[in-house]
Amino acid sequence: MEKIGVIGAGVMGRGVAQNLAQSGVDTILVDLSEEILEEAKEEIYNFVRLQSLFKKAEGTKSPQEVLSKIFFTTDITLLKDASFAIENITEDWDKKENIHKKLNSICPENCNVLVNTSCISITRVASLYKNPERIIGTHFMNPVPLKTAVEVIRGYHTSEQTIKETEDLLKKMGKESIVVNDYPGFVSNRISHLMMNEAAFIVQDGVASPEEVDEIFKKCYGHKMGPLETADLIGLDTVVKSLEVLYESYQDSKFRCCPLLRKMTDAGLHGKKSGKGFYEY
Repeated sequence: MEKIGVIGAGVMGRGVAQNLAQSGVDTILVDLSEEILEEAKEEIYNFVRLQSLFKKAEGTKSPQEVLSKIFFTTDITLLKDASFAIENITEDWDKKENIHKKLNSICPENCNVLVNTSCISITRVASLYKNPERIIGTHFMNPVPLKTAVEVIRGYHTSEQTIKETEDLLKKMGKESIVVNDYPGFVSNRISHLMMNEAAFIVQDGVASPEEVDEIFKKCYGHKMGPLETADLIGLDTVVKSLEVLYESYQDSKFRCCPLLRKMTDAGLHGKKSGKGFYEY
């Protein structure tokens, strides 16, 4: 566990990198531009600083200490001697295919590749590799540093050794592994995206406002967040792409994307990360 590569410095990737660094792991965070990496560095600094205000536990690392464990780079070839590579790019098969072909040619044969995806088949990703037994799904939830469990997905070829080594890494990060089998959407997103999508239909049809929908789920069901607050947190563009993957994978009309979600995404209303979605931030 000498060095771990994290590919993608968006919301999920920077969260994974922060969590690894806070666990004392040397981390390489890779993205396409210095601008994205600088933004990630600032976000990690602010998140750790905010955490430290609420969590004064002994051994809590300062923002400077956390950042000192992360090497920010645009050079993906630095993963040539990584023991783990964790991919966190957008839910777009063409882009994932491109990055995993690169990782297949760069990473050593004993490197475990963790695919942080919400819907795309792990077996499909593994088909791009010469050692498919080393490919495993790790569906982290946002915000990564605050979550205590990870949905781990066993692809068709994933070995027991890879599962064990992944569980050990996640335990070091303070997370429990819940291992499930590979079908697009796995457990969490096959269910949650139906709920978020139907909630958007309810708003579109004028049945209730976003606030009313979410209040029902929080006050009547005891959920910490409502489905539309959750959609805003994930990113409405990501929700739309995930629904497209689910629809393509199952050819089932229940995964049809709500037109309102598409309209909002086309308008740049991507949720919390853009400042506006079903709510303003």
